Amino acid sequence: QVQLVESGGGLVHAGGSLRLSCAASRSIFSLYTMGWYRQAPGKQRELVATISNGGGTTNYADSVKGRFTISRDNANYTVYLQMGSLKPEDTAVYYCNARYRVLGDYNYWGQGTQVTVSS
Repeated sequence: QVQLVESGGGLVHAGGSLRLSCAASRSIFSLYTMGWYRQAPGKQRELVATISNGGGTTNYADSVKGRFTISRDNANYTVYLQMGSLKPEDTAVYYCNARYRVLGDYNYWGQGTQVTVSS
């Protein structure tokens, strides 16, 4: 099983930046599509960004395009989310996701890291 551990969350003022990291426990990390999701209190979990297994294809939610960048380092089994120009509405728990859909549909989640953006 793939185990995921997020880090890098915290408190930041509006307009600031944070970088989230997600470390995976297995050497087959490069086979998985990786993503970042977030969930604010009382709201549904939503997609923030995804990146293909080789890193060549990325997708972003409209709300974060131009501000957030997802990347991955397969040699170190790590995916990142660089967040800039942060807004109070970005406040949420951010979750790392790994998905593998060959010979099945496997979906793994980290424990989440809190991001709080103050005005």
